[in-house]
Amino acid sequence: MARYGQAFRDKAVAKLLPPESAPLQVVSREMGVSEATLERWREEAQTRPARARPWSAGARLEAVITTAAMNEAAKSAWCREHGVYPVDLVKWRLNCTTALADPQDVPA
Repeated sequence: MARYGQAFRDKAVAKLLPPESAPLQVVSREMGVSEATLERWREEAQTRPARARPWSAGARLEAVITTAAMNEAAKSAWCREHGVYPVDLVKWRLNCTTALADPQDVPA
């Protein structure tokens, strides 16, 4: 029986849950894990509070883009609905901009 680390499981589950919501068959093929195992992991993740659910890099980027033009009240409402804190959005935005920065723009 294969044993997977928590980081690998979180990555797989993040692809299955919103906002990505990839089909089970696609994630199974892509990650080399049976559909039954992925289904069990997804069910386990859905029993955890939204705050504890994993967010894929694509989902974090989408969240940053979605909330960028919102005022603070709307952004706070979005965060409550999706189980994240506004500080998470700030951190994700900083990570995105750092990753896209030209090397000469990053202070040494």
